[in-house]
Parts: sequence; C-alpha cells; structure tokens
Amino acid sequence: MPDHRPSNLIIFCSDEHARRVTGCYGDPVARTPTLDTIARLGTRFSNAYTPSPICVPARASLATGLQVHETRCWSSAEPYHGQHESWMHRLREAGHPVVSIGKLHFRRAGDDHGFDEEIEPMYLANDGAGWVQGLLRDPVPAYDDTKAFSEDIGPGETEYTEYDRRVSHEAVKWLKKYATKFKTRPWCLFVSFVSPHYPLKCPEAYYRLYERAEIPGPAAQPPEHDVLQQMAQFWNYDDHFDDGMRDVARKGYYGLVSFLDDNIRRVMEALEDTGGARDTSVMYLSDHGEMLGSHGFWAKSVMYEDAVAVPLMMMGPGIGEGINSTPVSLTDVATTVQQTVGLEPKPAREPWMSRPLQDIISDPEPDRFILSEYHDGGSPCGITMLRYREWKYVYYANGHAAQLFNLDDDPQELNDLGRSREHERQRDMLRNLMGHAVDPESVSRDAFADQKMLIEKLGGVDALLAMKSFGHTPVG
Repeated sequence: MPDHRPSNLIIFCSDEHARRVTGCYGDPVARTPTLDTIARLGTRFSNAYTPSPICVPARASLATGLQVHETRCWSSAEPYHGQHESWMHRLREAGHPVVSIGKLHFRRAGDDHGFDEEIEPMYLANDGAGWVQGLLRDPVPAYDDTKAFSEDIGPGETEYTEYDRRVSHEAVKWLKKYATKFKTRPWCLFVSFVSPHYPLKCPEAYYRLYERAEIPGPAAQPPEHDVLQQMAQFWNYDDHFDDGMRDVARKGYYGLVSFLDDNIRRVMEALEDTGGARDTSVMYLSDHGEMLGSHGFWAKSVMYEDAVAVPLMMMGPGIGEGINSTPVSLTDVATTVQQTVGLEPKPAREPWMSRPLQDIISDPEPDRFILSEYHDGGSPCGITMLRYREWKYVYYANGHAAQLFNLDDDPQELNDLGRSREHERQRDMLRNLMGHAVDPESVSRDAFADQKMLIEKLGGVDALLAMKSFGHTPVG
C-alpha cells in the first residue's frame, strides 16, 4: 500500500534545463548522478512541460497552479507579485514553515508571495519592471543584445555560478538548523538555482568533464513557419556563432548541468546528515528548457521540445519507483506541494487543471492534455501549444498556420504536419480539444491589450526603448 503520510518537502528548481540533457532521460553524455538517483528512487515524468517557455510566466504558474492566461503574467515584464493565491500562501496560512532560497523572478522585495522567509532572493531587474522591451510586439522591433550570448562561453566563473554556490550554502545551513526542528507540521523548502541558464560558461572542473566529449548535435533544420522566421530574426543568437563556438557553448551548458547536479548533491547530503531524509520528499524541476542551437534557436521562447519539455521527478514517502508518461505541467506542482505536506488541495474541475502528481502516479492518465503559452518578445501573435497522446499542436493566433508534430514518429520535430492534407482531421480534433480549455484568439487579444496599457503606463514606446535592456537578469 502507498504511504500517504504527510512529509517535509524540498523543491529543487533550476533555470533553463532542457529535459533531454540529463542522464536519466537518456542523454549518453550528461553526467547527472544526483538527479539520476532521485529519478531512480522515485518517479520520473517523461512528458512534463512548462506552462510557458520563458521564466516569468512559468514561475507565476508554478506558484499558483494557474495557466498563463489565468495569471495574466504574460511576459518578462508582467511578473507575479502575490496577486493570486499561491501554494506558499496556503502552506503559511495552515502553519507550515515555507522558505525560499535562491531565484524567484517575482516582482520585488516587499511583495507578499507567501513565503515566511526569502533567502538570497533574485527578483526582476529594473526594480521589478523586468525586461520591458519584450512588450513591443506590434510591430516587433530589432533586438540588439544577442551578440553577447556567443561571447561569454566555455570554462570560467560568472556571477551566476557564484550565486548558485551561495544558494547551496544557504540551503545546507538552513537544513542543519531546521530540518528536524519542526515537529507539528511538515515544512517546505524551495531551493532555486540559476544554472544552467546562460551565460554558457561553467567552472573549469565541470567544463573538463566534457572537453573531449562528443556532444549530441541538435536538429539543425531552420524554421519554415513565418512566425518562427520572424522570431529567428529577433532572437538571432545563432548569427554570432561558428561551428567551433557552438561546440564550446554546448559543452559549457553541459558543464553547467553537472555543476547544478553537484550543488544539489551537497544539499541532499546535508539532509541525510541531519537525519531528516526519511521524513522528507524531494522534487526536481526546471522552469523551461534551452534550445542550444536546435532549429537555429538558442535560449527559449518557442514551442519546440528543447524549450518546453522539462525534467520533473519526485521521490519520498508514498512515491513509487518508475517512469510515468502522463502529460504533466509545472501547474501541477501547486496541488502536489499541498498534498505532500498534508493539506487538502482544491479539486481540479477539469483534467488539465492543477492535479497532485501523487494522484497521477497512482492512476496514470495517458489521455490527459496539457497547455503552454507564449506572449513575449519577438512574437507578433499569441502562441498556444497543446500536448495530447503522441501529438503536439501549436496554434498561432491572427490567422497564421498551425504546426503539428507526431512526437512518437518524429521526436526531433523535423516533419511539420501543420499543412498536411492527410492530417486535417488530427488538426481539427486537437483545435477542438484546445477549445475546451482556452480560446487562443481571445487570449492573444487579452495579452496585447494588457501590454498596450502597460506600455502607456511606463511612458510609451520611446520610454521603453530608452530603458535598460539586458541579455539575462543580473544578480542583485
């Protein structure tokens, strides 16, 4: 019988970890022994997705269990600031200690996100305004900050690697002090690293792990879709690479994944040393993936698997060992946390809404579908993805053609069936299925309307263009 007793919970969150770049997900090169152990001792979800392939909306949905069109945290300039109830609020109100250490990417200090304490937090840049240039989508302007992506690669230290060391240090310190202190109600610790987010530069010892390795090459096919071509011109990172630089950058990324794994190892060993491991569940996830040059894209912002598919695994009391193929989302984390510590989460009215992963482990649902949305920089329209069985359906608002992929037959997404006459019935079926959860045209209009009001509030287009831009959020 499964053990359903409440337990403490550590959630390890990373930033920009593509699911495939993990040993337990089949990468023959990636060295991730800690994550592989968590997966082996618990359940690994083989079809986990982000609700948005960009940090700010994804993290708002992670906190609330709501879809992007429900939080209206559309972009990198429309962050979570406590405007919707979070799982952190629910735990705190019920008397469960709930603490964050590391990157939040919420608006700013002083907002009530629901945590008792936020240690070494990272909030949005520009005093909470975030990356405002992404609000300008009609028309889409030029983006001039992509060259730096290719200039900061290979072995070495960055402010992000130093930050992640502080995060693991503070997590170890917290566990030594509190892991076995709270006797009446289970605690939840959210430990959030920046790695493997770019810059794709990693400490030398981790780069050396891959210096002579043959890193698997990505799907090189450039996009033929008109929206993706426009986005590729905006996010033109690849224009600044040659083949040698691409190899160095990918090795830097793999090194950052191993660096992340090693930081998690330190925290897990500290948990074991406290004697609290048997009463603690552990979850690992990432907010979204990284394209690494696949289809000509680096970073995220598109609906290809490398950007939207995320690693998700959980071990602990009552969590059986195995692989679960039910489509799941980071939105499911909110109810999962509540159920883990012993709270009764609000029941989901519809199958795609936030569901405890424990229930999905006990009763897999291969016919479930999940959603992902993008309403941020570079895109002239709202983009909504639906994953159902073997199908991935991507809807582009404003009359643009849809994309359709059979991921069982075409895992690299090289054969777009969006215009195939033979697959018209599949597209119609998936569009109707999407309509049960969301009207993507209406949602796209809502996003543009909210962003237009925010642009005016910030002083207009010229004011936004004059504001400081950045390739990645600075520490502090």
